Amino acid sequence: MFTGLIEDIGTVQKITPRATGRRLVVKCSIDLGEVAIGDSVAVDGFCLTVVEKGRDEFAVDVGQETLAVTTVGDLKIGRRVNLERAMRLGDRLGGHLVAGHVDGVGSVQRIERSPDFIIIHIRAPKSVSRYMIEKGSVCVSGVSLTVNSVSGDVFSVGVIPHTAANTNIHELKTGDKVNLESDMIGKYVEKFFLASQGKESGAITKEFLARHGFGD
Repeated sequence: MFTGLIEDIGTVQKITPRATGRRLVVKCSIDLGEVAIGDSVAVDGFCLTVVEKGRDEFAVDVGQETLAVTTVGDLKIGRRVNLERAMRLGDRLGGHLVAGHVDGVGSVQRIERSPDFIIIHIRAPKSVSRYMIEKGSVCVSGVSLTVNSVSGDVFSVGVIPHTAANTNIHELKTGDKVNLESDMIGKYVEKFFLASQGKESGAITKEFLARHGFGD
């Protein structure tokens, strides 16, 4: 479990093809003396397991499923990636509850920059956009952000200068792909609500919501 508060920006040092996926070596400034083999690290929002480590770098194995549903397949040597170690039970939850399980890949549609703020507009697949609500939470490439607005399958997030400076978010360009994880609470609420109505997950429609008093 993670919080979406980035600890470090690492750099991809090596990518090695393997029979069932790839092995990535990431250089970082995290104190790896506090990281054990088998620990979880979120890399640009997807949870991976540390399989090797050195003084200032660690290796993770990426399976075919992760390659298929995240941006990891697009990573190149030299690419900077957001890093977060798994949270400890009892830690302050400064962001929101993040599983590190990417729900889909979004596409940056537009970026508005000012000295004090960056507004990023992202088109999300249905597997993510269905859970977007204004002032709700979303994880973008591992970063916990608040949803500013929602219009169909496009949502916007605001990034303050501190977050921009301490993540790779400020490097995004129009057309870039980003890993998205929607708020897990929304997914659980939907599943329990649909189960109580005898429906399968994903069956919620506007008509169904209106019939139960939720309006638009």
